[in-house]
Amino acid sequence: MSPGAVSMQPALFGAPQTVATSDDYYTPAWIFDRLGLTFDLDVAAPPGGAHWVPAARYFTVEDDGLSQPWEGRVWMNPPYSRVTPWVDRFVAHRDGICLVPFARSRWLNVLWDEADALVVPANVGSFSFANDATMRYPVYLAAFGAVCVEAVTHLGVARIAACGPDEVDPGQV
Repeated sequence: MSPGAVSMQPALFGAPQTVATSDDYYTPAWIFDRLGLTFDLDVAAPPGGAHWVPAARYFTVEDDGLSQPWEGRVWMNPPYSRVTPWVDRFVAHRDGICLVPFARSRWLNVLWDEADALVVPANVGSFSFANDATMRYPVYLAAFGAVCVEAVTHLGVARIAACGPDEVDPGQV
């Protein structure tokens, strides 16, 4: 939005987020270093964005990324208390990479069935985030699109879905 422009989007919350919450798990910079990609959009960024996330634009909780248009290659590390609508939107968009926690849930089954690739980073026992939060169970990265599939293979062994003629050949990654 340009300086001085007025947003026509209604506020999702009554006040800006000023303290960390249980949903604040910031993706560490090493993930992006290994991916080697630039994203068009971070759809669920922390307040003020994350300077280490290589995205041209970002939406925060105040922007309500679920109600905004998603364009191009997206990065998504959604609020972990409400993953389902984010995964549904990510699957419908079909261009990007997401980081989600392991969970026995419908949305993980959807990612398993729909994503072009799934990867569990090498440190499967726990995962340390950029803001010193640690998760004691695995996280997964799911990818859509040939460029994103190739990028996630730099993070660990990938489960790659059968591909079409213009997509990455699983035997070549």
